Amino acid sequence: MRIAYLCQSYPPMVSGAAIVVKRLADEFVELGHPVMVISASVEGPAINTKRGNFHQVQLRSFHNPFRIGQKLSVFSVGRVLPFLSKFKPKVLHVHDPLSLGILGVRLAKRLDIPIILTLHQLPWFIRNYLPKIPWLQRKAETGLWLYGDWLLHHYDRIVVPSETILEKLRARIDCDAVVISNGIDLQRFSPISRVPDERSTLCQKYDIDPSIPVILHVGRLDADKCIENVLYAAQRAMQEVDAQLVMIGDGCCLGEMKERSEYLGIRSRCIFPGFVENTGDLPGLYRLATVFVTASELESQGLVLLEAMASGLPIVAVHASAIPELVQDSMNGYLAQPGDIMQMGDFLVALLTSPGSARAMGQVGRKLVQDHMIEDSLRKHERLYETVTRVSKNKRKHPLETSIQSISKPYP
Repeated sequence: MRIAYLCQSYPPMVSGAAIVVKRLADEFVELGHPVMVISASVEGPAINTKRGNFHQVQLRSFHNPFRIGQKLSVFSVGRVLPFLSKFKPKVLHVHDPLSLGILGVRLAKRLDIPIILTLHQLPWFIRNYLPKIPWLQRKAETGLWLYGDWLLHHYDRIVVPSETILEKLRARIDCDAVVISNGIDLQRFSPISRVPDERSTLCQKYDIDPSIPVILHVGRLDADKCIENVLYAAQRAMQEVDAQLVMIGDGCCLGEMKERSEYLGIRSRCIFPGFVENTGDLPGLYRLATVFVTASELESQGLVLLEAMASGLPIVAVHASAIPELVQDSMNGYLAQPGDIMQMGDFLVALLTSPGSARAMGQVGRKLVQDHMIEDSLRKHERLYETVTRVSKNKRKHPLETSIQSISKPYP
């Protein structure tokens, strides 16, 4: 089967959507399927490359002012269609409804192929990039829901990564959606290292003290992730326990986090390694940690939560969005109320002062994450592609030519 993916960001750019698309592309190429990925160029100029069954098209791009290390491209039918026409995909899979949603529909119509959309975020995500003016945020979110209600009915299938997102979506839009976990590589992310002296090597490389517990945070250091709450919770824990905080990731708030840790008096116990490749040292850094923490309230699933669970770490997170689907309170971690820094800090103390309980919770998490193996995610996507391509041409919708109507075909 020939599969085309349409997305704004693709590694080495870092985002949840980019990681998911790369996993799918790599796995399907490994299975022998020709795959084309069209995204914004990492370097800026347009690049077109082909390696075996993998075709990559990077369109000329410009800097994304809201995200460190991210680029954006102005996609158009004229720029994209020639590549797809030559590649001749059997299915088009879009991963950005806001900037690529309508374009994907138009391309699928021209090529007369089925089209799928994965929702990595819902409209409430946009609130974090708008001025904190309540009426403006409400109107923007309402407008995006109306746009989504119109757009999603032009797709053959909608994919969401969690039951929570499916429930929230169906509360607003009657559409043909299916849950497929983003998945996790349980071989790469594992409590057991296959590298000799991994712990001592990483501690020396990243200036981590091997004699005291590690509170680990992985993710973008941007305001929408509520990362300042991680610092405050860590400070609260450090008042009672000798520990260190390792905050892996890059973002617009990296400098601010360093300054704030200085102000809080914990700078000497905070380490900011920047971005670390998940194909490099990242799995090992999970393994040397004692507990994983996140204060994010906007996770559609949470790739870093899957990584932490696969690595056997107990988790301290917040009871918001889709997080409770992965973090079961008092079983594989603790869930604080959103914004409750004291409670997060207390949960960190409880895990840091009870290593046996922390290990037991990590083991539970490792068992729970078995339901999210990347192999299962791949098989479900493959079944989905086969299902939509079986729809005969006379039954397939012709987006933007037919009236908007609800899709009622059940997912097999």
